[in-house]
Amino acid sequence: MKSSLRIGTLFGIPIQLHFTFLLVIPLFTWIIGSQIEFSISFISSLFGGFDDAIIKNNPYIFGFLVTVGLFLGVLVHELAHSLIAKKKGIKIHNITLLILGGVSSLEEGIPDPRVELPMALAGPLTSLSVGILCWLGVIAIQAVSPPDHITGAFVYTLGYLAVLNVMLFAFNLLPAFPMDGGRVLRAWLAKKMPLRKATKIAADVGKGFAILFAVLGIIAFNPILIIIAFFIYIGAGQEFSVLRYQILLKDLTIGQVMNTPVVTVSPELPVPRLIELMYTTKHLGFPVVDRGQLIGIVALADVQKRSTIDREALQVRDIMTREVLTLPPDASLIEAFKLMSARQIGHIPVTAGGAILGIVTRTDILRVMELQEI
Repeated sequence: MKSSLRIGTLFGIPIQLHFTFLLVIPLFTWIIGSQIEFSISFISSLFGGFDDAIIKNNPYIFGFLVTVGLFLGVLVHELAHSLIAKKKGIKIHNITLLILGGVSSLEEGIPDPRVELPMALAGPLTSLSVGILCWLGVIAIQAVSPPDHITGAFVYTLGYLAVLNVMLFAFNLLPAFPMDGGRVLRAWLAKKMPLRKATKIAADVGKGFAILFAVLGIIAFNPILIIIAFFIYIGAGQEFSVLRYQILLKDLTIGQVMNTPVVTVSPELPVPRLIELMYTTKHLGFPVVDRGQLIGIVALADVQKRSTIDREALQVRDIMTREVLTLPPDASLIEAFKLMSARQIGHIPVTAGGAILGIVTRTDILRVMELQEI
């Protein structure tokens, strides 16, 4: 994930911090610290009274400790997902901690409900286990330690983390994509219907929850609920879109859909002639070929970078992009689509041995998807 800093590796899985994580730590510290009286009262109602003097005197220190503990719980939650996935043979790229929790980056593919169900359940059940362990820790400390301010500090911190992890368990089991409960719902539905239909239903349920959270957030003037609603709504839509193109483009190669023969230009072609060729062919980019070998690509954006006066004296070799992304004809269409989306490019030349065989465009891929849906 872009804008992330790698901080280490656990079980062979890279752990990253997204820049938004650096914003949420002080935010959560401030929220918890500013509501210390309320949280002390709440924890006391669950676990009995305790010496809270040190907590009241250092509210933001305890706010920081609880925040760090919460995100350690989130990390353990994501590790559980990743370790189950790894055991099932799925490649794990990394785990990233960000503003609304964590995300495991897995090797993309059409999900197998038999694998997805245990993988989705692993995270929430791990959060529940962490919550129970913290709960038992509170009980044990109260049983063996004197009721002083040190004991009170441990009771407060572990009690707060127990509550937060149980809430994390419950929240993640809501049947709303992209949360774990949405994946559990899809895995269950996929036993009764096609995977695509199951995903559509789970995504729609997720959007329904997002709208509900947004309404509640507006009524309660709670910006966090509104932010959560936004991410759930966007995530649910993206989940269905990703699965759609994975299913529709499955087993298709670039060689099956590429355009050929390809209109190419030589590096010596004057730029004014290049512009005329764009008007004539209605193409906005051309591979540049010299002695049968692809040496670059030139697009309208390259022309636009030069002034009208300069264009008169320039050739294609002066403005072309020399580092060209190419793929062989047996590369999957899904791979091409991912690369186009990631690099924000509209076409990829298809080559073999340096010679250009064809070209595939984003429009070609979208057209294939439309035909596959007939």
